[in-house]
Amino acid sequence: MLEVIFGNKTVEKVLFYLYVYESGYIREIAANYGEPPNGIRQQLIRLEAGSVISGTLRGKIRLYQFNPKYPFLDELKALLKKAYEALPEKDLERYFRKRNRQKRTGKL
Repeated sequence: MLEVIFGNKTVEKVLFYLYVYESGYIREIAANYGEPPNGIRQQLIRLEAGSVISGTLRGKIRLYQFNPKYPFLDELKALLKKAYEALPEKDLERYFRKRNRQKRTGKL
């Protein structure tokens, strides 16, 4: 849907994932879409280099989220919101109505 604007389908998936779940790491995002991690990693690196997203290390894992200092963040999220609302119900059920990662017992 937005791949024409963003340049490819993988970056669209990454941005939708971060829009819905607020944060994620490479393997989590790749598993959600059934994509190879390498393609996801390339787009995350590209988006981080452009300051659209930021990554922080949590142990050995790099967790990515939208960069709050990105000057067009509100506009980007508004565009993603509108596109998300236009997604077919089958895509919403398949990709966004579940969270793959489980919290450890006793973790807040």
